[in-house]
Amino acid sequence: MSCPVSQPAVDLNPALLPLDWLLGTWESDEPGQVSFPTIKPSLYHETLYFTHVGQPVINFMFNACHADSKKPLHRETGFIRIQPGTNKVAFIIAQNSGLVEIEEGELVEQKLTLQSKALARISFAKEPYVQQISRILQLRSDGKLEQTVFMALENQALTQHLHITYRRTSSPLKSQ
Repeated sequence: MSCPVSQPAVDLNPALLPLDWLLGTWESDEPGQVSFPTIKPSLYHETLYFTHVGQPVINFMFNACHADSKKPLHRETGFIRIQPGTNKVAFIIAQNSGLVEIEEGELVEQKLTLQSKALARISFAKEPYVQQISRILQLRSDGKLEQTVFMALENQALTQHLHITYRRTSSPLKSQ
């Protein structure tokens, strides 16, 4: 699957230099694990796209499908901002489930640790409602990207929900 937005190569905004290791396309190298006390564990594949258009923002899209049936699952799209001159990072995320999030946290070397700061949902979202999300995204020493997501519901404490690793399948188009 290719990124749906093609942009000519533009200079990377200097504010994004601390996050340039994210840029490009990443695909799960093995199925990721979905688990939570309220659902049956399962496996999934996911492709991540991190792009830029020269602004001080990274655009992203996450597309997941069931590992066996290939049935589309969740999709997330949004933006990543870094506060210039700091290690403070924010993700602005919209999910196809009707959940919208703002996650904020810190970048330390090539590891992002984020916590939800605001959650909003469509009026007819499925209950129980998500109350908190925590995310760790890090580039490992073997060059793979690893993501772990924790989630809390109204009736369930913060618990690991997703874990997956990715390999880079395309390098970003960027000039510096």
